[in-house]
Amino acid sequence: MNKTLLKLSIITICLTLLNCKKDSESFNNFKYATEENVLVCENLNTKLYLEALLSFEDDITDKYNPSNKDLRRSYSFFTRDAIAGNANYQDIVSPHTMEVFEALKDDQDLWNADNSINYNSDIMTCVSNNFKNKGLQTTFHALISANNMRSDYFRAPLNKHVKNSNQDRYMATYVALDLFYANLFDVDPTQVTEKPKTQNTATSENNANNVILKDEQKAE
Repeated sequence: MNKTLLKLSIITICLTLLNCKKDSESFNNFKYATEENVLVCENLNTKLYLEALLSFEDDITDKYNPSNKDLRRSYSFFTRDAIAGNANYQDIVSPHTMEVFEALKDDQDLWNADNSINYNSDIMTCVSNNFKNKGLQTTFHALISANNMRSDYFRAPLNKHVKNSNQDRYMATYVALDLFYANLFDVDPTQVTEKPKTQNTATSENNANNVILKDEQKAE
């Protein structure tokens, strides 16, 4: 009996090591490796999730506020577009972010069979448990408990706080994973290129900022 248990333990350890090795080798092009990992989750390696977050943030600031790199406004405008179904993911995503997404696709715990986010995954559990706003945390957990969690149901409470994603890095990670990466399955990776700067950037930024300002005033 003891020998059988020992053999099973050895097999389990070997399989675990092989899986860990496979995961670590699936992505090694870390662009933000020197950045402090602000995602602290017990028994979970969050290095790839941090890379996903920071790459996403570069993409949305390049899209919505390239001149000033205002992360607060970029989050507000991106979330508004994403929830309304108006976000052009093909236009937003960069080649590096698409590479990160390909690695995230191998994370079987992160996705449901239909490629939607698994809200009970280890990373989403950690993220939701660490929202700085306790009301937002309570709402999220209530929707999960009722088996009724969907990004559109979470829209109203999220909209009130998403502008603070630059300070709440766990809420930012939720936005990145559920509102951005979960929508990249329909993006053609062969058509993803580095985005050139356009001459009408200032005009589009001003328009975006005016809309965000109005939304923020309404929320207040």
